[in-house]
Amino acid sequence: MKRLRTFLALAAVPLFLAACGNLGSSSMSGTSGSNSPGSTQLTGQSSDGDYEGVIKSGHYQTSKSRGVTNSQDSGNTYNLKSFENGMLNVSKKVFSTKKYVFQEGQHLTTSTVQNWLDRKSKSNPTGLNPKSNGSTSPTKRNPIYIQALEEQDYMTQKNNKLHLGGVTVGIAVNSVDYYKKTQYGATYETKITKAAGEAYAKQAANTVLKRLRQKSALKDVPIVIAIYRQASNDSLVGGDFIAYSQNKAGSTSVAKWTAMDEKNYVFPISSGSSSPNSNDSSAFTNFKTEVENFFPNLSGVTAQAHYNGKSLTGMHVNIQTQFYSQTEIISFTQYLQTAAQKYLPSGVPIDITVASTDGTQSFLSRASGAKKFTSHVFNSY
Repeated sequence: MKRLRTFLALAAVPLFLAACGNLGSSSMSGTSGSNSPGSTQLTGQSSDGDYEGVIKSGHYQTSKSRGVTNSQDSGNTYNLKSFENGMLNVSKKVFSTKKYVFQEGQHLTTSTVQNWLDRKSKSNPTGLNPKSNGSTSPTKRNPIYIQALEEQDYMTQKNNKLHLGGVTVGIAVNSVDYYKKTQYGATYETKITKAAGEAYAKQAANTVLKRLRQKSALKDVPIVIAIYRQASNDSLVGGDFIAYSQNKAGSTSVAKWTAMDEKNYVFPISSGSSSPNSNDSSAFTNFKTEVENFFPNLSGVTAQAHYNGKSLTGMHVNIQTQFYSQTEIISFTQYLQTAAQKYLPSGVPIDITVASTDGTQSFLSRASGAKKFTSHVFNSY
């Protein structure tokens, strides 16, 4: 039985796309703002660093295979978000947001990706994962290396029409393969080293590239292939991209890989571990202490921090509360604006979410070039 499932819980439209407020001015064909059959529109940009998205006949172009992944019991949901956002960041290195328009993958279907992610066998010769060797021992069995595979399309405009200008394909490999010996039995783990996972993914990438070239629409376009290493199920952050390759139009084998030195961390840093920059860790610890002293009725203050080498590139702070008073939330949010500006690292984008079991209570954010945080308290009528 195939160990596959499709995650549908996440929003269908990625958050990086701008709100569809300027559809009329972004119309590519047909009547401006029209929902008529065949009309194509763009979502508009919220900033130069974002891609515009494609709308056809009044509908957002959803992916044909988004979220298909090998089943991992109690899987880490951060992996899927980190995987997709990281693919966008890799794509921006090759496909400029000023020249290209984003479209969800339209060339790899759900059934195709499911077959590729399954083990290779007589009934499934296209499987990218190794044949089963019959062993159920964590150290002897052939693990599932490739966990997910996703396509993103990048379009160019010519003669008021959109044309496929490039494709990015992400290959996600496991750091731990979780499996059961019996259908409802205990869960076992096969650990996969970074070197082994990366080597297997690079080998599979050549196979994937050759298969993509067999599709007429993909025969003569640049294709970027990016390798992502999944975090374990118990991680509070997603995994990391470790390498990518730019492949010229028509090429059928990967010629060169570019290594990526990116890593996600959880603050506060656990005992025995360290972050690339101790100043960032100390800054968050001071912020956490100050916040907890101000309002002791908190369940936890944690953060996800993303690094490129030793440089912090962004931070997501999560604060879990136990109080429900609206006036308390307002006062607490106002205090957070001051404390965050004083203690948290400057020069990088930071967002802060304040939530309870009832949902999000307030939200604060600061762009990379801004000095002050903006905030919003979620009220109810």
